[in-house]
Amino acid sequence: MSTKQRFIGVMSGTSMDGVDTVLVEIAGNDITLLASLDFPFPEPLKQRLLAICLGQPTNLAEVGELDHLLGHLFADAVNALLAHANCPASTISAIGNHGQTVFHRPDGEAPFTIQLGDANIIATKTGIDTVADFRRKDMALGGQGAPLVPAFHQSIFAARESSVVVLNIGGIANISVLRPDHPVIGYDTGPGNMLMDAWCVKHQQHKFDKDAQFALQGEVSHELLSVLMSEPYLERSAPKSTGRELFNLPWLEQHLTRFTLSAEDVQRTLCEYSAITIANEVSQYQIGSQPELLVCGGGVHNPLLMSRLAELLPQWSVMPTDNKGVDSDNMEAMAFAWLAQRRLHNLPSNLPEVTGASQLASLGVLYFAEQ
Repeated sequence: MSTKQRFIGVMSGTSMDGVDTVLVEIAGNDITLLASLDFPFPEPLKQRLLAICLGQPTNLAEVGELDHLLGHLFADAVNALLAHANCPASTISAIGNHGQTVFHRPDGEAPFTIQLGDANIIATKTGIDTVADFRRKDMALGGQGAPLVPAFHQSIFAARESSVVVLNIGGIANISVLRPDHPVIGYDTGPGNMLMDAWCVKHQQHKFDKDAQFALQGEVSHELLSVLMSEPYLERSAPKSTGRELFNLPWLEQHLTRFTLSAEDVQRTLCEYSAITIANEVSQYQIGSQPELLVCGGGVHNPLLMSRLAELLPQWSVMPTDNKGVDSDNMEAMAFAWLAQRRLHNLPSNLPEVTGASQLASLGVLYFAEQ
């Protein structure tokens, strides 16, 4: 296990603002980022996927075609990374590909999760063995299938005398809680960028609120904030996970019917909503005199969100994971490279205390490239 191996991680999150790819080298517990590339996500493909995620009627032909197109997209992203890094495919042990989640329902009588992106195409088109379908083994063992990244966070960050919480702010915000002498826990706190992005697209025709310029023009509506805070998901106990199936533009607009607010005030309130729902969870886990909140994901670039987290958590040191030597924009893609390495060596990669699974398991299915 101490031998150095190279892996590629591929991640496209709920925001679908690009395909994140990383090339890493792993030796034992050490992981080094060698190269990264953000590959563009075609807008027509994104819109077709969003239609499914938001529950619009679809059919098997549409799902199958999207699975095929995403397989080619992810393969093209990997090949672009290899060219960017001037790295031969033959030097890569495996690709870890999360796939694009189109539906995640871990509760109820028939729990399921669906990630699209045909790994057979990825393996064939890149010539590299590919690990995919990471979530369903955990769900078969009674878990939520999410979040999976806390196991990676545990491997690279250590809580010694004070708590360390790793916060990923993607479309959804999720935390990994590392405390001295406590088991790791992790779960989705609620919306991260998802609602802010959707509102910004509708009213500003921009994919996201760059530097929070839109939100900073508004004021927090405490009446709207109170209504949003009544969402039952926020009161549920962990393990729990959520996604676009719950927190989406129609969900927001349904709540807005009773208010007359400017678009700027709504945007500012949505930022406050993300900040408060995150801070309410993080504040529960303070141990020691120097707790740290390490932030990664797209939300780390939102100065208003970051400043509000620091204000709401005055006892915590709030900082990007870059301050600890881990690129905040590539954390999740690195995690799936690490998960691929764990699968190749048949090592456990879930945390039952996080997902609720009945046992440890090595997650993912290996798709071989034809030689």
